[in-house]
Amino acid sequence: MLTLIKQMSLIIFTATLCFMTLPTLAEDIATDEYQGIEIVVNINTADVEELDKLLVGVGPSKAQAIVEFREQNGAFTKVEDLMLVKGIGQSLLKKNQPRIRL
Repeated sequence: MLTLIKQMSLIIFTATLCFMTLPTLAEDIATDEYQGIEIVVNINTADVEELDKLLVGVGPSKAQAIVEFREQNGAFTKVEDLMLVKGIGQSLLKKNQPRIRL
C-alpha cells in the first residue's frame, strides 16, 4: 500500500511539474515567430495590431483596451501602469516586462 501511495505521489508531482512548465499557445507563437530577435514594444505608441502580435497573452481585445486606456488617460508613465487596464494583471505584466518600453 505504501509503495502505491509513493507511486501515485510521484505521478501527481510529475504531472504537476509538466503542467507548470508547459508554455501557453500564445507564448509558443511569440517565441517561435520571433526567435532570436529582441522584441520591444512601446506601449505609448504601439497600435492594436502590434500589441496583439508582440505581447505574450495579449489578444485583440486586450490590445484594444490598452489603446483605449491610453487615449482616455494619456501616456503610461511607468510600466506598472499597464495593470490599470482591465484584464491585465501582475502575471501578464511579468511575462512581458522585458518587452515593454515607454
